[in-house]
This record gives sequence, C-alpha cells and structure tokens, in this order.
Amino acid sequence: MPSSQARCRARDRSNVLNRVEFQSLTQTPRREQGAGEGRGRRTPFRQRSEQDDAAARGSRDSSEGGGPSAEDSSRWPEADCMQLNPSFRGIAINSLLAIDISLSKRLGVCSGAYGAGAPLRSMVTLLALTGHALLWICGTLICLWRSNTLAGQEVLVNLLLALVLDLMTVAGIQKLVKRRGPWDLPPGLLDYLSMDLYSFPAAHASRAAVVSKFLLNHLVLAVPLRILLYLWAFLVGVSRVLLGKHHLSDVCCGFALGFLLFSLVESVWLDSATCQTLISIGTLSWAPLV
Repeated sequence: MPSSQARCRARDRSNVLNRVEFQSLTQTPRREQGAGEGRGRRTPFRQRSEQDDAAARGSRDSSEGGGPSAEDSSRWPEADCMQLNPSFRGIAINSLLAIDISLSKRLGVCSGAYGAGAPLRSMVTLLALTGHALLWICGTLICLWRSNTLAGQEVLVNLLLALVLDLMTVAGIQKLVKRRGPWDLPPGLLDYLSMDLYSFPAAHASRAAVVSKFLLNHLVLAVPLRILLYLWAFLVGVSRVLLGKHHLSDVCCGFALGFLLFSLVESVWLDSATCQTLISIGTLSWAPLV
C-alpha cells in the first residue's frame, strides 16, 4: 500500500498539468458567494487577458497614429526626453567655445603675479592702459580746449562723440551678456570707472579700433606711423588676453564692434556749425547762439 501511494505521488509530480503555470487551464474559476462581491472581483486570468488586449490596442493605435499620444508623452519627465542627437550647429558652437576658453587660459600668462609672464606684467598693464576710456576722453577734452581752428575742433568733437558712443555701447552689451573672463578676475578701480565689468566684448579692443581708424582717416600720417598705429591697436587687444581679462573671441568681437561704431560716426558726421554749437553749450558761452 505505501508503495502504491508513492507511485501515485510520483505520477502527480511528473504530470505537466499539475504545474502552477498550467493550473488556470485545469481549474474552474471560483465564484464568490455575494453577488455584488462576485461582480466586483476579477480572476487573474481575466485581468491578464484584459491587460494584454489594452497593450495590443495601444500598440495598434501608436502604429496607426505614427507615434505616442499626447497623454502618454506627458507622463514622461523632461529628463527622459533629452536630445540624444544634437545638431551639427550646436556641436560646432560648443567646440569653438571650448577651444576659445582653452586658448585664452593658456595665453593668460600675465594674469597672476607669480606666473610665467610675471616679469612682463607691468609692461603689458601699461600697454593696456593706453586703450583705457578715461585716458582718451580726458585727452580729447584737453585737446579740444586748446584747439583754435574750426577744422581741428570739428574732428575732436566727432572723436569725442565716437568715444562716448563706444563707451555706452560696450557697457550696455556687457551688462546684457554678463560673460566672465577666462580667469574670472575681479575688475579694478579703473574698470569700474569706465564700466568695463565683464568680458564680452573687449572694451579696450573696441576703443583701439575706433581711435586708430579715426586717426588714420582724419590725420595725414607717414607710412611708418600708420603701421605703428595698426600695431598699437592689435597689441592693446592682445594685452587684455595676456592679463587674463578677456577671451580671444571677446577681443575679436571688440575689434569688429569698433569698426562698426566708426562707420556709424562717419555716417552721422557733425559739421562745423553743429560742433561750434555743442562747444558753446559745453563751455556756457552763448555768444554763437545769439
């Protein structure tokens, strides 16, 4: 008798239909005693079949509609929807910015007091000072005060207008962009006075371009002096990079902005009569206005 029971148990274990995954095929679903309770519950097999039908219906809708619905897409967070294939333009811009920052940091050898270019720091600082706004505005006012010719006063008034326009334009753009320098050095006292607080665009480069173009167009200079003037404007822009104040792109954009402002001043050139009126208003001498 015990041997027959053991044989029956072994036969039951070897039967495939007795496994858990096939029990739903051999057993009938139990009905609940309560009517409302029986209607409210569903068997696992029925729930699984309904879920499969819903998944099949959703895949069919997505294949017919060409993509997921708005309801499904709204469920995903923005972190899961990041762009895996950026555009060529974005890659190019980011690469150029990375190269610009790397080269600007390597060229800023005079940014610290103990760097590789520390012995040249004082000379580079003096060179950068020659492109400062206060130096050129005060020098233009002194020359205008000592000038006695109408032609000289006309040129100096227009130069003063170009310098003020350059100062206000660069300060406004820097305030909007707020780009820091490659070494993020704090601005000095002279920078605060000239509102040169940020890196883009380079104010010294823009001013050097305006002054050099103005002097080359309105003064008769020999060829060596013209070459020296171009070289001075270039070195003023480079000096700001060596001091770690600006990136290379800031200096290039500063030169471009300076040429643009010079063209603007040339297009709205003030004649001699207008310049004399402005000089009379500035010196509180109303005789030419009567």
